[in-house]
Amino acid sequence: MQVFREKEEIKKAIQKAKSEDQSIGLVPTMGALHEGHLSLVENAMKETNQVIVSIFVNPTQFDNRDDLEKYPRTPEKDLDLLLELLKDKPGDLWVFFPSANELYGDTVLSENFDFEGLDSVMEGKYRNGHFDGVGTVVKRLFEVLTPDKAFFGEKDFQQLQIIRKLTEKTGLPVEIVGCPILREKSGLARSSRNERLSSRNREKAAFIYETLKDVKGLFGTKSAQYITNWVEERFANYPYLKLEYFEIADSRTLEKINKKRKGNQYRAFIAAYADDIRLIDNIALDN
Repeated sequence: MQVFREKEEIKKAIQKAKSEDQSIGLVPTMGALHEGHLSLVENAMKETNQVIVSIFVNPTQFDNRDDLEKYPRTPEKDLDLLLELLKDKPGDLWVFFPSANELYGDTVLSENFDFEGLDSVMEGKYRNGHFDGVGTVVKRLFEVLTPDKAFFGEKDFQQLQIIRKLTEKTGLPVEIVGCPILREKSGLARSSRNERLSSRNREKAAFIYETLKDVKGLFGTKSAQYITNWVEERFANYPYLKLEYFEIADSRTLEKINKKRKGNQYRAFIAAYADDIRLIDNIALDN
């Protein structure tokens, strides 16, 4: 495993790999790695010759300064986990650990993107400027690392659709691969934020996925409005979590649905707080 901190150094290594007809896979992360990240790495190793894991806590996607400062940073543990993964896997990993100055230069600012409304619903409604920040860092990573494929988890499904729109808009030749949500034994979607949960809240947060599974069961016979009211009442009577939003949306456009249409695919989305820790999850309703 090789660790790179300077973009010019890793760009030279990538150029050499490509000259030898090796395909490049990228797994962008903000560190605090867990099994969910490792599953993305495993998928990337199956589909590409040389995998790069970027670890960078991106300041431009945080609308809350306190959230940025509290975001877990565990670089030594991250490298140990990646080394452990390599023990029984053929191949090599490159880890890109840039500073903000190395990646952005002197000015750490977000670009403005037209995501055609994908960014104005759900997460975008509650996190001002978040997706411009995500688009900015992903675009920069794609430009520096020139991957053939990039791997993202479906837990952040809205982000996944926005990154697909980003590549469409910019013409960057990167195939975006969505990977299934990895869950803890309780059903809680794996997330770096889970490490900040108390043991009690970590257990109680499994309620989110339990609710989503029930929503999937109801979706065949009940209207979206009925289900939304049911979820809001369910959370109102559950003292351990505070619901921020619940929506059923078209999987492609992310538009909130009023009525199901034949041939369309839908997902249910939840954001909720356990004390001050924000958790998100979603579930496909068509399979």
